[in-house]
Amino acid sequence: MSPDTLVSWLDLLGTFVFGLSGAMLAVRRDLDVFGIAVLSVAAALSGGLIRDMALGATPPAALATSSYLLAALAAGGAAMIAHPRIERFTKPVMVLDALGLGLFAVTGARKALDYGLEPLPAVVLGVLSAVGGGAVRDILVAEIPRVLREEVYALAALLGAAIVVIADLAGLAPTPAAMAGAFAAAAIRILSVRLNWKAPKAPRRRD
Repeated sequence: MSPDTLVSWLDLLGTFVFGLSGAMLAVRRDLDVFGIAVLSVAAALSGGLIRDMALGATPPAALATSSYLLAALAAGGAAMIAHPRIERFTKPVMVLDALGLGLFAVTGARKALDYGLEPLPAVVLGVLSAVGGGAVRDILVAEIPRVLREEVYALAALLGAAIVVIADLAGLAPTPAAMAGAFAAAAIRILSVRLNWKAPKAPRRRD
């Protein structure tokens, strides 16, 4: 599979998963059908839009075709219809968010490399792509974005993006590297919540 095809498929999957996380949060907040659609689209498309605007990729992939918008709206519809079943999973919004985080981290880093960015900026763009959708989703429902909380969130995205970049430097195949990066980021995020891992903080000053 070519890098462009890989980015497109993972991007579309990440769009649906993040859209589902936004829609499930909207259902929990008892929003109406319009609110569910708005939160689903915002969560699904914001990260990719941030990435493509940073790269100067015009028009952004999310607007160049109807596929991404349809995937986001399909996620909203799925949440409306099947939310009781989805809620049976432990912390479904968190799990979906973790999967979207991993997928967008690797697609952001991969696309940055394809556009000729150096390794470190590619990792940074992967992180921005990963946290953008979740941040917009949380802000719309008046929550502090997860990336700013005391949780391993951006660090998980950083790991996923770094795996893609390191694999590229080593000349490894992009598809297995992307899969490994997405899995690692999602796994670290989920484990951090389950095991109550916290990101390091500056020590408090003692008077």
